[in-house]
Formats: sequence, C-alpha cells, structure tokens
Amino acid sequence: MGIDELYPPDRLIAAQRATAAAGLDALLLTPGSDLRYLTGYDAHAGERLTCLVLPAEGEPTLVVPRLERPAAEASPAPATGVRIVDHVDGTDPYPLVVAALDGPVAAVGLADRMWAEQVLGLRAALPDAAQRLAGEVLRELRIRKSPAEVAALAEAGAAIDEVHLRMGEWLRPGRTEAEVATDIAAAIRAVGHVTVDFVIVAAGPNGASPHHGTSDRPIGVGEPVVVDIGGTMASGYRSDCTRTYVAGGSAPADFLDYYAVLCDAQRAAVAAVRPGITGAAADDAARAPIAGAGYGAAFLHRTGHGIGLDGHEEPYLVAGNDRPLEAGMAFSIEPGIYLAGRHGARIEDIVVCTTDGVQRLNTTPTELIAL
Repeated sequence: MGIDELYPPDRLIAAQRATAAAGLDALLLTPGSDLRYLTGYDAHAGERLTCLVLPAEGEPTLVVPRLERPAAEASPAPATGVRIVDHVDGTDPYPLVVAALDGPVAAVGLADRMWAEQVLGLRAALPDAAQRLAGEVLRELRIRKSPAEVAALAEAGAAIDEVHLRMGEWLRPGRTEAEVATDIAAAIRAVGHVTVDFVIVAAGPNGASPHHGTSDRPIGVGEPVVVDIGGTMASGYRSDCTRTYVAGGSAPADFLDYYAVLCDAQRAAVAAVRPGITGAAADDAARAPIAGAGYGAAFLHRTGHGIGLDGHEEPYLVAGNDRPLEAGMAFSIEPGIYLAGRHGARIEDIVVCTTDGVQRLNTTPTELIAL
C-alpha cells in the first residue's frame, strides 16, 4: 500500500467538517497519533512546539521547530495540503498558532495527550477560547479503518506472527524471562517493525499478572509462559498478539484444564464478532464460558481494545459499552485466566469486523504450544 493511501488528503477535509459540526473553531494537534492520522507526519515530541492548526474553515498550518522542518517537508504532510511554518530556538512559537487561526476563536479542540506545558501555553495565547478534547471529533473518524489501514494492520499482524512461530529458538527452561525478551525484541525489529512497543514474557507464577513484563527469574521445566508482544511498523500501524507456551516437560493438570476453557472462550468471542453486536456483548461472549467453568473471578480485564496508530484506542470490548460494532473496526480479542501465585494464560488475536462477520489478522494456532 502507498503512503498516499494510508494518509489521504481528504482526511483533513473530513476533520474540518467534523470540527465545525462539533461547535469547535479549530483543532490544535501536537505530536501523536491524531497528528499522524491527519498528515502522515510522525512528529518528534519534545519541548519545542510542533502543532497542526486545523481551522474548521481555511488553510491547515503545521507549526514546527526550524531544525525539524526538513523532516516535516519529507513526510506526507505537504501532499495533504498543509502549509508549513517554522520557529527558531529562542522565539515564542505560540503567536504562529494564533496567526494561523486568522481570527478570533471561541473554542478549540486540543490533542487528547498534549503535554501540560503546551496546554497552558495555548491557554495563555488564546485566553478567550474554551478548550475541549480533539478526540471528541477525531474518534469517530479513526474508529473505522479504511481498506488501506486494514492492510497495514494485516501486515503488522503477519510480521508479529512470524516472531511467535520462532519462539522455540529462544524460550526454553533455564533461560531468564529477560534473556528471552531480548531475543524476541531483536526479532520484532527484524521482521519489519521500526519500534518494539512491549515484550511480556511471564513464566509460572508471573503469568498470573497480566502486565508482568519480564524479570531475571529463570523459566522452569513444564512452566506455562505467557508471551505478549507488539510493535509499530513503518506505516505507523501496530501489532499485538499473545500466545501461551509450555517450556519443556508437561504443564500442570489444573493449567491444562483451564487452558482448554480459555481456548474455547477466545474462539467463541472471535466468532461472535459481526456488525451490530455491542462491545459489551462481545465481551460477554468471551466471559460467559470462563465464568461457567468457575474461573470468572480469574478473568481480570476487558476482552479487547481497538488498535491502529495507537496500541489502545476505540472501540473497547468491555461491560457497559453498548455501542454496536461496525465494519472496519479493528480490535483485539484477548481473554485470560490468571491464578495468583500459580500461573496464568492469555490468547490474543487482532481482528477486524467485516460487513458480514470477522477477519482474523493473526493466524497462528491458538492451542497450547509445547516447546
């Protein structure tokens, strides 16, 4: 897929229309996924101000530090129709934002994860403008992926699958979680990711902590090991996939019992995905079999999260989310069972809701993998 397909100019037009419809005069977006979504520019986040000024009407302007102007000009941003202006070190960049607005404004939408010092700087520069979250506008544009975005996510999914298929090269008894993670991280980069976002290698009792990370604890014979890995591709789109392994020997009998339940629950949740089902109902599809087998209290987190330019974004598959799924929405299906002090397991695939069902973007087996 071409960069122009991933970051088309009409996104800016759609965002301007949505900004006006939301009662905002402009969006002000500092480095992050929203800025990249609209312009393709993967801007450096730092103390020097970079800010896309997107008025509801008029010309979009990208304010950048002068030393970063070459990077901005080399990005897809100019092809989207964005005008670039720069500021030099030692000068105040906020008047450039005000000038780009070209008139008084009553309300602006700020990037949801803007640094506090920039929020306060914009408040001082625009004292009469109410500040709201740009996510109110952009969430609805980003939540349904285009065919090019789905293709980018599929590329990321295939790449991380390659890493899981090589796990037998690294994961074995006697090696520490951290040693295994180092090898995995190198492989994540080798298959095309430009950054490694996370590597969880959680063996034995550490597997009972969903966000364990790694440690210097050696992996024991027959221990279940949860491996949750992901990264960002050059496209900006992300991978995230979890498989559970057994490192040599035989897994504990109680683990084998609940892993079979987990496997059935994950498949049931994937099969339940279709347009019209709510996020809460998809969550329940995974949760019901686990609760029915007596492990409900050991399923500690939501069933899934959206994915795209962010690792976690809308939609969320969680109790209370009554928004129906729609074609183009991409998210994880990742139920888990965690028994404190003993072991745990999780199975995670990225899927896309299609017009008539679901497409799995991770295609490696979900059965327990003995190495």
